[in-house]
Order: sequence, then C-alpha cells, then structure tokens
Amino acid sequence: MDALMPPVLTPVIRPAEPADTETLHRFIVELADTEDFPGEVTSQPEDVANALFGPNPLAEAVVATVDGEPAGFALYYSTYSTIVGRGGIHLEDLYVAPGHRGAGLGRMLLAHLAQVAVNRGCARLEWWVLRTNEPALRFYRRLDARGLDEIEIMRLDGVALADLAAS
Repeated sequence: MDALMPPVLTPVIRPAEPADTETLHRFIVELADTEDFPGEVTSQPEDVANALFGPNPLAEAVVATVDGEPAGFALYYSTYSTIVGRGGIHLEDLYVAPGHRGAGLGRMLLAHLAQVAVNRGCARLEWWVLRTNEPALRFYRRLDARGLDEIEIMRLDGVALADLAAS
C-alpha cells in the first residue's frame, strides 16, 4: 500500500540567489495583486537584483521550494531600535504561491526569519500588513503577533519628498 502513496514533499528554505531574481519579481507582482495593493508595482527585476545582490545590498531574501520548485519567499532587511539598543528585522514581503497555501509554508518562512533574528541577537521581527488583508491578519494573530496602536506609519514620497529635499 505504501508504494501507492505519493511521496511527502518536504519544503526547503534557502537563501535567494541571483538566478532567483525573475521569480522573486514575479512573486512580488503576484503578492501586490493578491493584496489588492493600492498602487502599481513599478520595480523591475533588475531593481530586485540590485537590492539583494548589488554592491551595497539593501535587503536579503529566502526562497521556499517544494520539490525544487519555488513556492514562496520572504524579503527582509535589518533595523535598529535606539529604545532597546539592539537590531531587528523588518519583513518587507512574505508570499506563498496559491498552489502551496494552507500547507504551513508561510509559518515555516516566518519561523525561519524568527530563527535568523534570534541568531543575530535581534530584539524584534516586525512587518506591516494592509488592514484590508483579513486572511493575513488572522494568520499573524494565530502566531501571537500583535498590532501596534502606538505607532503611525508616516511617508514622504513623490513631490513632497522632492520639495523637502530641495528646501
């Protein structure tokens, strides 16, 4: 009877490599579409490659694979808190492809980043989530993540950024 059972595929989480750039960019676009992100993705694969693998990397990423095929990713970067005097990790993107959802891959990616944070002596693993992304909010709450009421995210971009820089 065991011969008839399909093999159980164990996901692998590994550091992203330059050859993953196109896949990562595709996942970023899919993530924005999935979240009904209020804007358009203007980044290009070369932007992702430069941010991750250029001369001054801004971020890091891990890729989750199932049977050798990319199934999801997490992209993150280091932060620092003057309050706790230690570093942290900001999760910029977490994505699991539709055919792989519900199998624990998102949790595995977050657990991997939590281990990276612990190994680096970080005090925090933080991320932003759209208030309209109810499935993600439910998922994060099941992990005991908490929302922060005491912080308002502020942003300068476009003309406002240019105007302030010119002043």
